[in-house]
Formats: sequence, C-alpha cells, structure tokens
Amino acid sequence: CAMWIPATWTWRAALTCVLLETVLGSATSCRDCLLIHPSCAWCAQEDFGRGKTLTSRCDFIQNLQKRGCEPRFVENPSSSISVLQNIPLSSKGLSQYDVIQIMPQKLALSLRPGGQTWFELQVRQVEDYPVDVYYLMDLSLSMKDDLETIRNLGTKLAHEMGKLTSNFRLGFGTFVDKNMSPFSYTLFPNCVPTFGFRHILPLTDKVDRFNEEVQKQMVSRNRDAPEGGFDAILQAAVCKEKIGWRKEAYHLLVFTTDDVPHLALDGRLGGLVEPHDGQCHLDDNSEYSASTKMDYPSLALLGEKLAENNIFLIFAVTKQLYIIYKNFTALIPGTTVEILDQDSKNVIQLIVAAYNNIRSKVELSVWDHPEDISLSFTATCQDGMPLPGFRKCADLKIGDTVSACSVVEARSCPPHGANHSFTIKPVGFKDHLEVSVDYQCDCGCSKTAQVNSSICSSTGTYNCGTCHCEPGYLGARCECQEGEASSIYLNACREAEGKQVCSGRGECSCNQCLCYESEFGKIYGSFCECDDFSCARHKGILCSGHGECHCGECKCHAGYVGDNCNCSTETSSCISDDGRMCSGRGSCACGRCQCTEPGSFGETCEKCPTCPDAYDPGAVLCLYKTDNNCVMKFTYSEHTSGQSVLTTLKEPECSTGTDALMVLLAVVGSILLVGVVLLAVWKLVITIHDWREFSRFQSARSRARYEMASNPLYKQPVSTHDLETDLSMYGKPYNGGMH
Repeated sequence: CAMWIPATWTWRAALTCVLLETVLGSATSCRDCLLIHPSCAWCAQEDFGRGKTLTSRCDFIQNLQKRGCEPRFVENPSSSISVLQNIPLSSKGLSQYDVIQIMPQKLALSLRPGGQTWFELQVRQVEDYPVDVYYLMDLSLSMKDDLETIRNLGTKLAHEMGKLTSNFRLGFGTFVDKNMSPFSYTLFPNCVPTFGFRHILPLTDKVDRFNEEVQKQMVSRNRDAPEGGFDAILQAAVCKEKIGWRKEAYHLLVFTTDDVPHLALDGRLGGLVEPHDGQCHLDDNSEYSASTKMDYPSLALLGEKLAENNIFLIFAVTKQLYIIYKNFTALIPGTTVEILDQDSKNVIQLIVAAYNNIRSKVELSVWDHPEDISLSFTATCQDGMPLPGFRKCADLKIGDTVSACSVVEARSCPPHGANHSFTIKPVGFKDHLEVSVDYQCDCGCSKTAQVNSSICSSTGTYNCGTCHCEPGYLGARCECQEGEASSIYLNACREAEGKQVCSGRGECSCNQCLCYESEFGKIYGSFCECDDFSCARHKGILCSGHGECHCGECKCHAGYVGDNCNCSTETSSCISDDGRMCSGRGSCACGRCQCTEPGSFGETCEKCPTCPDAYDPGAVLCLYKTDNNCVMKFTYSEHTSGQSVLTTLKEPECSTGTDALMVLLAVVGSILLVGVVLLAVWKLVITIHDWREFSRFQSARSRARYEMASNPLYKQPVSTHDLETDLSMYGKPYNGGMH
C-alpha cells in the first residue's frame, strides 16, 4: 500500500499539471488555490508579483520559489494521518473485557481536497471467544414435528459448542404471524392463539432450562403461507437487554422456518400503513406488542439493526426455500443460509457448520461514511497477495491475521456542521476503528487576516498577501472607487506615452491592467505586454522544445543556446580522432563542426588534402589507382638515415561501380510501369467510346414517337352484330338479350 500510492499519485500529478497551467491564474484567494489541485501552492508574500513578472500567486512550489517567493510564505498544506490508539491484537479470549481483534483503534486524518493518504489495519479472530446463540423457531402448525425433534437440543448443542468455546450461552424464542385477518385465524380449535413474537428464554449457560421451555411449547396456526418471521428477527436484535446479548461475545441468531416471510408493505393488506420504527416493543409478558400496529420491517431496516448490534443471522430453512433465502443473504450483510431437514434432525450440525463458516471469514464494513470522502480498500489475505477493491477474506482459520490498506481522499470541502468522522468494523464484531477527519480547506495565513488594513487603503481585508476590497472599491490595494475612469488612471495602464492601453491586450481597471485570455497561452505583465507564446520557433516548435517562452524571449534549458534554443552546447560530437576540436581546422557550433581551413571537410574537418599540415613539408603527395578503381593518397619522403618513407594519408577512396542487379530491377520496373500506363490509357479510350455510343442510343430512343396503345398493324378480330329472336314461342321466360 505504501509503495503503490506514491506511484499512482506521481502519475496523476504529472498528467494533471499539464492541464493546470492555464487555470492557476484564475485563483484569486488562497482557499481557491488549494481547491484547484493538491500540487498547487499559494504565495502569501506581500510584494510578490510586482513588476513585469507573472502575477498569479497560485502555482507549483518550484515556480513560486523561482519567481522570488520565500519558502516561509508558501502555503501548501498536505494530507496526513495520526494514530491515536493502537493496542496490539489479542491471541486468546482470556477475559471478555480485554479482547482486541482490530488494530489500530483510533485514527485522526487531516485531508486536503484532492489529496490522498492511506492507513493499514489488521484483524484477527481470537481463540475461545464467548458465543451467544438465540434459537428463534417458527411455531406454525407445519413445524410440529420439528418441535418434537429439538426438545433435547440444548444439551446436545452445548456439548458440540463446548468443543469450540468454553463460554457458551443459549436462548429461545418463537413466532407465528400477526394475529389479525387476513394473516391468521382469530379463533382456531386445538391450537394456541396466533402471536407475532414471544421471547421465551433469555440467553443463559443453564442449557437444561432450554430443554424445559421447549417441552412446554405448543404449535399455533396462521391463515396464509408466509410467516411473520422478520418481525421476530428485528425484536430479537434490538431488545438487547431482554434477550441478554453480551457485548463481548459472538451473537448468533438461528432462524428456523419452513416457509417464506412477509415483507414490508404486506401489512397494508390488513390495514397496517405505519412503517416499522426499528425499536423494541416487548411487553411485560415478553411478547411483541406492536404486531397489529405496524407493518413488517424492510430488508434494509433488518440489515441495519443486525449490523448495529453485531448479530450474525443464520437462516435454517428447508431445501425448497434455499434459493429464496440465499437471495436475502445478498442483501443483509453477515447472513448465511443452511438447509434444514424436514424434522430439524440436522439442526445441531447446521449451527456448528454455520458458526465455523462465519469464523472463517472477515469482512469490513464502513459506518457513517461522509459523502465527500472517497474510501477504497486493498485486502491482503493468508496468501499474502494484495487484492485491490476487496475488503473481505475467506477460508481463514481461527487465529489468522488479515490486513487491509485503505486509501482516503477528500473530494471537496464539506459544509459547516457536516459529519467529520466514520467507523470501520468487521461484520459481526464489537471491535471497530474510529476515524476522525479534519479538512485542510483554509490556509494558515488566513488566521492572521487584517480587517480594514492600511495595506488595503483601510477599505479592505488583507489576507494571505492580497486585498479583498469592501463593496464599491477595487484595485490591488483597494485604492479606487467604482465608476472612476479619468485619464490619470488610463495613463497608468500605458507602458509608455503614445502606446495602447494595456498594450491592446487587456482592459484598464483602477490603474491596473486586466489581461485578456488567449487560446494560444497566457498574457501577463503590468501592461499585458508579455505572453508565453510569441517566441521564436524551430520547425514549428516553440523554443525548439528546449526552452520556456517568457515575454517574447526563449529562456533555454541547460545545454542549449540561441534565439530559438535549437543550438546545443554539447561539443563531444566535434572532437576528431586525434582528440582535437574539429581537427584544429574549424570551430564547433551547435554540436557541429564549421570548417574554416580552405580545402578541409568531413564531420570533424578531418579531410584536407591541400592543407599544409596534411603531410610533412618535404614530402611529395602521390596518387595511386588500384585495380578495383580506388584511389590511394600517400606521401613520399626520405628520412635523414637515407630510408624512403611512404605515408598513407587516408583510406583508399573507391568509386562505387554500377550494381548489375539494381540496373536490371530498374529496367524491369520501367517496362512494367510503361505497360500499366498503356493499359490505363486503353481502358480510358474504351470507356469514352462506350459512353458516346450509349449517348447516341439514348438520343435515338427519345426521338421514337410510338403510340403504345394503338398499333397500326393490329385490327379487332370480331365485329359485334345485334340479333333479335323471339323465344316466347317455346313458352319459357327469359331475362336479357342475345348477341
């Protein structure tokens, strides 16, 4: 975690700084500057920004110091963390009052908006930790055989749980449904009247009492299939004193049923429109007194109260209900579901398995999370591999330690009165980590602000190096009143007599130029005479990319000179083989040799056949042409001893011969090119010819004036003649005529 954060932060800052250059000047106060980005700093020095320099007090630290801001005037608060309580983790539950399962226990964060800090916490489930189990049973008629099965549950469960903890307590409660129509029968023979929830036995280590109370119970009956179990769960969770939940213990609530529960809004079927208030409503007889007054609780309310009281809920349901209750576990943290046999024979194994399953997981939850704080986790489980985005570890053994790194970032400054703390706790644990938050939204120099300061002409507040003028006044020192626009003020905005006001790139306001914004860069200066984009360029790049543009002049980086910073001062490329600068025949300019000796040439002026120092004065220059058409230059001289000395000046200069392959390829390529051109010309001619022929056809067709409806060669084959016939002679009626 400690190594991951700086790398991420550096990358983000590097990317953001490129975008910030254009907005830093918009900050008019130290507070505004801090909110732009965590890497921004403010200079509170009074005389900072005077003259023809950058006027913004908000910039990166290195830029402020480079422009003359003393370090003691730089305001740049950063996020930090303080550990207030850090008691080591416990290994065993030796005493129920000194067990520590999370470390640290208290932290104080100081967060600057946009800035990040991190902390690490560890969680360990101790051995032999106290356990409270409250058995909540459905007593509807369909659970009659289950009631017979659990009559000796207390003794058997205590025996099995004794293998896991030496401090075990057991309690008992029952439920059916709301005793009202349409949920239940108001009267039903041979059955106990319907009830919502009845608390039978507070948590106790005398498990024989559990057996006694179970044997006294009788089943009841409701009308519809769903049960009122969620009413009972909520009362068992919030009535802590009557149930007897211990603060230093695991709280297990075992819920057994063979049907689905009623949910919120179902109560409206019986006219119950008041939502559940989440409070305890057990009367003197330990029965739920608000069963017929309030609606069933919602899943959200149920999950909230279970988590608030550190209760693990175990749904023990029949096989056909498993999927339904499995969906509930996804909505209620710290909840598991187990399959219960039809007669509850496996209930002991079910509870032990659920307990072991709960103890094998650690999941962190956040309470009272402030909206303006971003919180992310990276869990490290038993394999030692960090899991970004995870806050849960599974497959743990009792005594294993897991750790989690939490990265905290304040997105903004909260309004006054907002919550400045939050809590991190493992689900079902009483242990938790308290985190208090202090926001770094104001600068330290704001504490010494001077109202009606003489620096601000007694009409403004001097705060962190700047004046905040009273209404009706303006200017850097509040020296002007609104509406004043005399020529005296305008002349103060001219760099020299006859020049434009604010160089034509700004407006004059109370002796002070307010420079226009530009899409090309920043305009600045007392008279808006400077900018950071009107400098010499090389190949279209401002200052060749090797300098910064300041007021029309390139300020070159180290190692570069010139008007546009395109000239390197590096001379290593100008050193010849003999170690001399440009072979002693020139000078090095911008990293390249400029040969000044007549006849010299080459990268380092090393070639110079006609130079006096090319060979000895008494030597004779000779040329020799070899068989492979190369020319070798050498000198001939005679030594004082009488020996002849031949000195080769340079490597042979060979003229490259004609490459036969290249010639062949060039000829073939030329032939192919001519062929393609000819084909293209032929295709063009044919296309033009066809187009002309088609045009003639269209023209001739349009001139043909045929009467399509009458062909002069066509005549009717049959003539029509009228025929008068008297059919009455046959004594038959007729209707119509004959043709």
